[in-house]
Amino acid sequence: MLTPSTIAIIQSTVPVLEVHGTTITKRFYELLFSCHPELLNLFNHANQKQGRQQTALANVVYAAANNIENLPALLPAVRQIAHKHRSLGVKAEHYPIVGQNLLQAIQDVLGDAATPEILAAWREAYGVIADVFISVENEMYEQAAQQPGGWDGFRPFRVQRKQPESRVITSFYLAPEDGGALAPYEAGQYITVKTDIPGDQHTHLRQYSLSDASGQPYYRISVKRAAGDGVPDGKVSSFLHDSVQEGDRVWLSAPAGDFVLDTAVSRPLVLISGGVGITPMLSMLRTVTSRQPERSVTFIHGAVNGETQAFAQEVRDLADRHPHVRSYVCLSNPADTDQSGGFDHSGRIQKDLLQKWLPADPEVYFCGPVPFMSVLHEMLLQLGVPAEQIHYEFFGPAASLSPEPAEQA
Repeated sequence: MLTPSTIAIIQSTVPVLEVHGTTITKRFYELLFSCHPELLNLFNHANQKQGRQQTALANVVYAAANNIENLPALLPAVRQIAHKHRSLGVKAEHYPIVGQNLLQAIQDVLGDAATPEILAAWREAYGVIADVFISVENEMYEQAAQQPGGWDGFRPFRVQRKQPESRVITSFYLAPEDGGALAPYEAGQYITVKTDIPGDQHTHLRQYSLSDASGQPYYRISVKRAAGDGVPDGKVSSFLHDSVQEGDRVWLSAPAGDFVLDTAVSRPLVLISGGVGITPMLSMLRTVTSRQPERSVTFIHGAVNGETQAFAQEVRDLADRHPHVRSYVCLSNPADTDQSGGFDHSGRIQKDLLQKWLPADPEVYFCGPVPFMSVLHEMLLQLGVPAEQIHYEFFGPAASLSPEPAEQA
């Protein structure tokens, strides 16, 4: 338990963290990787370069300070982060290293304002928060290893099948090399792929949503090649697309993630995706049609055009076989080859379309690029969907869907 004086000091730093939080976390990562370059093997370098990881950590530190009197309020966020840590292989021995460099970053950025009292309070608070993370993650490690078909760390798989789904998305069907059982997973969860790219000194870890239903003799991931539009080519996605072939070995961690379909709920289900955000939504669609065949499902997908749209036929087949499933497609910039049909709206997903397509009292899940999700989230709230019935997942570090912080950033 934290002392009242520690709580008061931490609370006094909330306004400072609101202003300087990202500067502190940028300095933190500089220190961390300078002193412990081996930890670069645990991080997504693209998220580092884009600043997403620094912003996400700053938000966590700010939330911890803001809720220091009520740490149980942080448990949902702790569990979400803990899933990612377990999937990546973050262990208890990493936490003292993080704490040391975080305190040094606070001191470096705040200078004389980081008094000995403030640093001592944050040292105490960090120890308590780290213990919560370690406890939750230890439980997750045990569960992952002890479940039927489970394992600890990374397990070798073989690429059983490599299937192009669109011009930019390719599916990989991955079967365990030892021929053993596969751990089940909940629709919406992901696995971590560990790759050693020839000529690169660092191991790369990437988390990809599972795009099929559990219970198959393989795991399926569907990877978008990250390239174009001024964005640097994705090192891992390009490697998977260009170099990894059927029969090759890849290393996977057991499924993880708390963005999962709740099949105990029976109200009408709405699944909305943009681009490669279709992957967890497709897993949910395949799962609900199997476990809850009488449940009403509305599946809405947005893509640029037919060439980039993945799983069009798979979704149509599912809708044809299940009378309670309705499917809609919006193409923001249809190609000439799309004009013959196969989609329901030319343009982005709009509020008037949602108003027409959404059932009454829906349970909504969505995933896609952050700008897409931010606009969609606002439209759903404007249409009266209760916040507790709206669920979403970020690919990569958590961000904000609030328009105001996005504009300020």
